[in-house]
Amino acid sequence: MADVSNAPSPSPVPPLDATGRKLRPRSTGPSVPEEKKLSQWPATAICGNDITSSCLYVAAIATFYAGYLAPFVLLLVAGVLLLFRSVYSEVVTALPLNGGAYNALLNTTSKFKASVAACLTILSYLATAVISARISMAYVQSLFPTWPVIPATIGLLGVFAVITLIGITESSRVALGIFILHMVTLAVLCGAAIFAMFSDLSVLSKNWGALPLNTSLPAALFFGFSAALLGISGFESSANFVEEQQPGVFPKTLRNMWVAVTIFNPLIAILVLGNFHDIQIPEHERDYLLAILAEHVFEGPWLKILVSVDAAIVLSGAVLTSFVGVTGLIRRMTLDRCLPQFLLRTNRRGTSHWIILTFLILCISIVLATGGELLSLAGVYTLSFLSVMCLFAMGNMLLKVRRGRLRRDYYASWPIVIAAFFATIIGIVGNIAMKPRNFLFFMYYFVPTVLTVIVMLKREDLLKIPLYGLNEAVKKINLWNQKIGDAIRGKIDEINAQAVVFFTRGDSAENLNKVMLYVMENETTNRVIIIHVYDEEKNIPENLKKDVDYLDKIYPEIKMDLVLRQGTFGPKLVDTLSRELQVPENYMFIGHPGHDFPHNIADLGGVRLII
Repeated sequence: MADVSNAPSPSPVPPLDATGRKLRPRSTGPSVPEEKKLSQWPATAICGNDITSSCLYVAAIATFYAGYLAPFVLLLVAGVLLLFRSVYSEVVTALPLNGGAYNALLNTTSKFKASVAACLTILSYLATAVISARISMAYVQSLFPTWPVIPATIGLLGVFAVITLIGITESSRVALGIFILHMVTLAVLCGAAIFAMFSDLSVLSKNWGALPLNTSLPAALFFGFSAALLGISGFESSANFVEEQQPGVFPKTLRNMWVAVTIFNPLIAILVLGNFHDIQIPEHERDYLLAILAEHVFEGPWLKILVSVDAAIVLSGAVLTSFVGVTGLIRRMTLDRCLPQFLLRTNRRGTSHWIILTFLILCISIVLATGGELLSLAGVYTLSFLSVMCLFAMGNMLLKVRRGRLRRDYYASWPIVIAAFFATIIGIVGNIAMKPRNFLFFMYYFVPTVLTVIVMLKREDLLKIPLYGLNEAVKKINLWNQKIGDAIRGKIDEINAQAVVFFTRGDSAENLNKVMLYVMENETTNRVIIIHVYDEEKNIPENLKKDVDYLDKIYPEIKMDLVLRQGTFGPKLVDTLSRELQVPENYMFIGHPGHDFPHNIADLGGVRLII
């Protein structure tokens, strides 16, 4: 189901968070001082409490789907677990680092693919916390029938969120004590149930051959096997804190977990068949089946009380494990820059409050979404942890292909790895087929998590998209601006291209300057043509050309040209020059004529007087 974390352990990640503060390195699993690593039984207890807590409910689920075949499908599941012993042993002895499937894929493939495994692990933690809290409160309800299970489940999740915020985590000694109590309780219950079953074998005989209503034998095997895979949840947890285990302990934890579930899960299923007259167990009793079994096989309330208290303790421990484990994993992913950096912020007690509160909200939301229904919760949970184990098998394959030279203490053959992989695929397909709605619940939480990771991992590329869009928009705007500007400038040039003409009799530079001032103030042009009409060359004013050149220099924005034309000034010459120069007569100017001017001003076709 999950892993635990007792103390920070080094992690090969940047030492600063987004705010620039130094971070204390943490790991995703329980950590102890380096000289006090976990021995076999404390390590077994931490992960064993997770996997053996499934004994409290998996027999009921397997019987519901498989009927009298429940013991057989649970033995098949134990066989799958045996395959995964080899798969996990090879990967973890080759890469003895915390992180489970995330670590396996991180070292054999891309960070994104590893992050997908981490997202599935987060969802597994989510389902672990919810289903453990839900069933824990159901066992309390077996003692107090009026106990409000759903509000109490939410309350229990809140309590452990507060405990995690304070900074209290499980210790290996407490875990070992819980594990011993749990094993003793299961042993006592099984002993009493075996005695009761052999006292009246007719119950077992009656139930043998009974299948769920409207179910065929192949369907019972398929769906029963798929549902019974819930019984191996938690097997992956030992890989999440391998760095805190003494050398050689990890394979022993796998062996011990396998032995526990191989004995207890099929045995409890047989005892259910041998002690319940009707295997169609009511839905509300499936939640706390072992408490009902204790009441059936033993006179007096104390065994039922022992089983209920043990269940509440073990399952509550799994809730705490989930909070601690998900905090470590999300923190590791955040330090690897797979999740938003604000999640690294800690409170005064040094705990990651944003991670814990977010996880609590998600837990409460899934309780409300499923209504606390055990089969729906179990379906979501099974899909998530089976996906994690499936990806772990893929990590083993990639390890063989891409990291074949790594030294390892164990080697899982290709047939074993492939068989383990396809067993989990069958389980995933079966769980989706049993209740498609469970897959929807699963996707409701998985898809947003993966999208968050995608945004974080691809944020540079995603930011380039609006940047590219802005650049393209700017290019378009610049292109439009250039076209519009060229059009405007063309229009301005067209307007300014219209030259004006001034007929001079040889005016002084002062008068010519007045002409230029008038043109600049009243006309839109960039060219002024000064025309002097003479009868003989000797009569051309000597300084006229110098004066025009001088004014052309001091008015650089207007081009001044001097045209000398022999002839007699009059209407005919004005008309001729207008056609030659393509200047309308109303754009031709003269100075004020004297009394002896031989022509009427109207005869000049609109020539204007400007000085």
